[in-house]
Amino acid sequence: MVDGPESDAVPPGEGPSGKPLPLSLRLLGAGVRSARSVSKAAGIDKAVESAAEEAMVAAVESEAVERALERVLKGPVVEEAMNSALESDAVKRALIEALDSELVDEVWQRLLASDEAQRLVERIAEAPEIRAAISAQSVGMIEDVGHTIGRGTRRADNVLERVARGILFRRRRTEPTDRAGLVSRAAAFGIDLLIVNLAFSGLAAVAALVASAIAGNSEGLSGLALALGTVAWFTLGAVYLVGFWSLAAQTLGMRFLGIRLDAEGRGLPLGRAVKRLAGMVLAAIPFGLGFLGILFDERRRAWDDRLSRVDVVFEGHERRPAPWSRLDASEPAAQPAPATTKAPGSRGLRTQHAAGSSPS
Repeated sequence: MVDGPESDAVPPGEGPSGKPLPLSLRLLGAGVRSARSVSKAAGIDKAVESAAEEAMVAAVESEAVERALERVLKGPVVEEAMNSALESDAVKRALIEALDSELVDEVWQRLLASDEAQRLVERIAEAPEIRAAISAQSVGMIEDVGHTIGRGTRRADNVLERVARGILFRRRRTEPTDRAGLVSRAAAFGIDLLIVNLAFSGLAAVAALVASAIAGNSEGLSGLALALGTVAWFTLGAVYLVGFWSLAAQTLGMRFLGIRLDAEGRGLPLGRAVKRLAGMVLAAIPFGLGFLGILFDERRRAWDDRLSRVDVVFEGHERRPAPWSRLDASEPAAQPAPATTKAPGSRGLRTQHAAGSSPS
């Protein structure tokens, strides 16, 4: 504030138009100017300003002001202002320019290179949900490959059966069956032989390394070693087959192609599993003639199936929930609504019910 009169200020005692003011107004103006000069000289104006400042600070820090601000922030005014600001083109351009700036790149580089980010990545990688998802994805991919191959072998089963029955003038199958055919079972047995050979090769390599280290002889295999190796191979194969039949009612090859033994419970009893192995050996001795029942029997049973009193069937490929899923696997799937079709030769509508269900 300027103390002295300005060049364009109105002289005391005159109005804006230059006319002299009334005596009462001139006396009032002189009093105001005198009071202002006295307050400056006595420091009253500073005290008034300080008191006003303290009063405003106290008012802002009061609970009433806080409640008022909280009501304003929770009200629709702030939300509408934020929405309008986010929808404006100016804010969009400012955000895009900020994201494209070098400052953001430098911040991201420092963030990714920080120890906290590395620890976060390690925590995520070690999470059980991530590991379970990776394992489920890997297993699911292998199962999908096996199901695809299994569908091909199932079609090959039907084709081979029709050809064999046609050559020998046997009656063809009129109804589809869920029993596994010769191609599917042979493919599963081939996979099992591959697994047994790989396991035996590993064990034989370890045994040969130990024998050479103890005896110090690196010459070829003797007749005794070859005989013992053959016996060990057959023993390993027998243990593999009987073990998986009795524990899971299917070998790894059978599981890969989606076939299993139609046994009650989780697996085949040990005695029946041994009988099945004996029946398989007996069926293979006469040049495999004991397996021809798979082509000509209505239940596709070979000698080993009859001796163990069990069939080989295709298992369903129902989708199972993931380990971390919250879905209850025991809950039945939602049944689709029955389709309504118009019965031929009738005026009304007839509801097609699913197989095995009774009409309401």
